[in-house]
Amino acid sequence: MHATDLLSGTPLIDGHNDLPWALRTLGEPEPDLARGEPRLHTDLPRLRAGKVGGQFWSVYVPCSFTGDTAVRAVVEQVHRLADTYPADLRVVTTADEVEAAFADGWIASLLGAEGGHSIGGSLQVLRALRRSGVRYLTLTHNLNTEWADAATDEPVHGGLSAFGRTVVAEMNRIGMIVDLSHVAATTMRAALATTTAPVLFTHSSARAVTDHPRNVPDDVLESLPDNGGVCMVTFVPRFVSRAVADWDARLADAMAAAGQDHRDLRAREAFAAAWDGPPPPGATLDDVVAHLEHVREVAGIDHIGIGGDYDGVAELPAGLEDVSAYPRLFDALLDRGWSAADCGKLAGRNALRVLRAVDEVAD
Repeated sequence: MHATDLLSGTPLIDGHNDLPWALRTLGEPEPDLARGEPRLHTDLPRLRAGKVGGQFWSVYVPCSFTGDTAVRAVVEQVHRLADTYPADLRVVTTADEVEAAFADGWIASLLGAEGGHSIGGSLQVLRALRRSGVRYLTLTHNLNTEWADAATDEPVHGGLSAFGRTVVAEMNRIGMIVDLSHVAATTMRAALATTTAPVLFTHSSARAVTDHPRNVPDDVLESLPDNGGVCMVTFVPRFVSRAVADWDARLADAMAAAGQDHRDLRAREAFAAAWDGPPPPGATLDDVVAHLEHVREVAGIDHIGIGGDYDGVAELPAGLEDVSAYPRLFDALLDRGWSAADCGKLAGRNALRVLRAVDEVAD
């Protein structure tokens, strides 16, 4: 079997794509995604070529946005893509709707809010986002919130504060998926101890393969079968390649010495372009395969997915340069002996199971 045949019958559901925010940063006039857009990793022709059946679009705002400003920036992004391209994108909120959209030839469009700061400390805003169709909330982005510790910030809450546990419980009640990408390992463990529904890591890889704080430790991966959750392996080079991670750590030290914040994506890209340090190494498709195989070994085939993080990073692994490349990855897995059934679980069946289970807990 070839990947294109597999993905024609099984919806590929990617956990995280930052296209909505990338479009905001490009400014006006907004590019026509139906015609193709070389400045981006994502457009409609390449989504079709990549056999993408469902996409969680990230409605992200930077951590510099707080309070009402953050809330407004999230709300402004909800459904904007699907409203602009109704011939290709169908807004969905349930697993059944994903499967129906896929069967009808649409790309199922799901939404995830990236960063707990986007609820402005308000459970009512959380509920409003859920009513508007947002299916997951990433508890933090690169900085701590007032109630949860981030992977790339100094811990202050021991994982989750009392209000943080309340947020997780409310997410279970209303059917909002708890996304544990970006959070500290202590937050992962606290959230897994609190939640009564499966979680997602929408764009994280394995820390045992690449020792980066954004990746998931083995003890957390081992807990996913009990929870029912899924780790959606990402393609971000510094999360999947040890060489890139080591280079990035040197870049972070240089930025800190210059008084700049490595967690700021734009600042990092600008500093790296002018830095007189060594040239960056590259990641490869094989690096991503190594993470997929490790997560499968530790967590099990029922607890793995894909979250590429396209249009959220400047560089991507060789062979996975844009959203048209998913079949290449699945062909590599099939060549390595992955069964069609296992590839189907990775592609989207596991994510659909989480959607259904979270709705069952809420019901």
